[in-house]
Amino acid sequence: MNPVAALELKSVDLQIPRNKRDHHTQEISLNKLILRRGQSFLLKLTFNRSFQPQTDQLIFETQTGPESTELLGTRATFLLTQTQPGNVWSASDFVIDSNCLQVSLFTPANAIIGHYTLKAKISQGQGPGVTYPLGSFTLLFNPWSEEDDVYLPSETLLQEYIRSDYGFVCKGYENSITSRPWNYGQFEEDIIDICFEILNKSLYFLKNPSDDYSQRGNVVYVCRVVSAMINSNDDSGVLQGNWGEDYSQGVSPLEWNGSVAILRQWSARGGQPVKYGQCWVFASVMCTVMRCLGVPTRVVSNFRSAHNTDGNLTIDTYYDRTAEMLPTQKPDKIWNFHVWNECWMIRKDLPPGYNGWQVLDPTPQQNSSGLFCCGPASVKAIREGDVHLPYDTHFVYAEVNADEVIWLFENGQAQEILAHNTNSIGKEISTKMVGSDERLDITNSYKYLEGSPEERSIFMKASKKMLETRRASSPLLDLLGSESFKDQPVQLQLHLARTPMWGQDLLLMLHVQRVPNRAHGQGSIRMTVRFCAQALLHGGSTRKPLWRHLVHLNLDLGKEIQRPLLLPYSNYRNNLTDEKLIRVSGIAEVEETGRSILVLKDFSLEPPCLSIEVFERAEMGKVLSVHITFTNTLTVALSNCTMVLEGSGLINGQITKDLGTLMAGQTIRIQLELSPIKAGPHQLQVLISSNEVKEIKSYKNILVVATAS
Repeated sequence: MNPVAALELKSVDLQIPRNKRDHHTQEISLNKLILRRGQSFLLKLTFNRSFQPQTDQLIFETQTGPESTELLGTRATFLLTQTQPGNVWSASDFVIDSNCLQVSLFTPANAIIGHYTLKAKISQGQGPGVTYPLGSFTLLFNPWSEEDDVYLPSETLLQEYIRSDYGFVCKGYENSITSRPWNYGQFEEDIIDICFEILNKSLYFLKNPSDDYSQRGNVVYVCRVVSAMINSNDDSGVLQGNWGEDYSQGVSPLEWNGSVAILRQWSARGGQPVKYGQCWVFASVMCTVMRCLGVPTRVVSNFRSAHNTDGNLTIDTYYDRTAEMLPTQKPDKIWNFHVWNECWMIRKDLPPGYNGWQVLDPTPQQNSSGLFCCGPASVKAIREGDVHLPYDTHFVYAEVNADEVIWLFENGQAQEILAHNTNSIGKEISTKMVGSDERLDITNSYKYLEGSPEERSIFMKASKKMLETRRASSPLLDLLGSESFKDQPVQLQLHLARTPMWGQDLLLMLHVQRVPNRAHGQGSIRMTVRFCAQALLHGGSTRKPLWRHLVHLNLDLGKEIQRPLLLPYSNYRNNLTDEKLIRVSGIAEVEETGRSILVLKDFSLEPPCLSIEVFERAEMGKVLSVHITFTNTLTVALSNCTMVLEGSGLINGQITKDLGTLMAGQTIRIQLELSPIKAGPHQLQVLISSNEVKEIKSYKNILVVATAS
């Protein structure tokens, strides 16, 4: 009779609270073991007797994905050893305490991310052994590990780019940037599962599941898959884009407060794209997914962003003599702003020097390797004009560096260059400042100072690479090269004379000044200035004119003229898009020279203000009173008003309240009671939308303390 009984497993303790604390995942999914690769985790096994290392053999096995194999890296088997053997799957540093065995399991820093099962096979001698399931865990990228490609050596930056579940998106236009709050919500209970569901619905997975899984240890690969899956142009992606004006089949992009509702709707409907998104929605949802997966990520806004489809580094726009901006058949455009992501990583696929922030853009603008995705493109490569490097660096370079050429169009062809702007694209590139609600200008990380020798040198370097197959001359290029359009006798500028509020007449000021120049003589200059106002769409195109105006001017040498221009509310009331953007353009015809001068002014109309107040300390599990005050400062009523509140850690999901019609001048005061769910810093976002104004947003930062014991 054998004196030693066969070893049998009685219980398993995955040490979830301790492991999650050690792996910085305690905010994610309360009852699941969430780990970060390149780091050990503890396991406690209880047997029917004491474990005997000399005679008892313990073999661990992990598996992820379909048809897992060791060759593909989706399965690993490893023996219990006394010391850790290096950057490989291992079980070591074990401690025996009576019938309990505590063991440290290590996951390599290049392991595949995803859901894993863990098993152990127990045997003695040459016997067949018995296999026991130990449980399951989810493995993420690890920006705390020096061996991981996403390593970020700053706890302050990790707090911002991994652990912060709210932020801001910079919108508007270059001279009037507004920061809109956004609830990323990457730690909400079901979001981590939805993130892997996104990977499992990609075309790469559907085509070859095993091969797709085998590449999920590569952050460059995962980023490209997510970039393609956030839009739905090729697949069952998360969001359907809509840059028109009819959102009746879904939700206007302006009315989203955060990513959670979008991701949950996509998952609940079996991967049916959510309607609708535009660039800031695409980028904000991608930020949620990447932070959840463990990749440091931020949202970046580029003002006056070029979409240069033919790679010639030039965007052409056209006006007629009445100053109306004309539609063009070309797909090239200048967005008043465009939003993308930056993800932090080492680029082992590139030469040295291109690590750090990488541009990824989930908005479906351009096809990349057969799918609508963009990046990762090294920000350093963009700054240095190394446009040949993968992925899509040439496209992002043009977004921030292309030239703008504005033409006078008449009789079916371009007649005259009104302007050639070498520094009007890629302005005020912005992201949220670390640890602050303020905006951070990061333009100098994308390009050298506009007009500097370095910037022009880099532009020529990139141009040669991008235009080397396009050397043919043309009459238009010859006209551009002459630069005769720069020599003008008069300068025109348009300014706003007061803050432009929706519902009020708009007052602009035209400022005209003579330019001393021998070629134009000393006499009076006579000109006719035709003005046109058009609703400006986010994509840079315009609607039909909503206002026209004509001014005759005589200007003597050394003189200046200030001329007020009034744009009545009645002209724009029913003619603007939800973004409430207006372009006022003017073209002056100078009698003495027969030449034309262009003046432009873009602006957005200010919505009414919304205030949120909290007068007491926020404590987890205790009722918190929130006071919201809103005054309709417009001269018109706001109809069908709806208020939506959202905030991870403060509210489970959303709170929606119908407010009806708010008359001009009316003030409403609302008190709501919340019960904070999680301790720590959180942000409450409030959106009021109406038929007249879709986006009236505000936020309140709230620090929730843990319940006193």
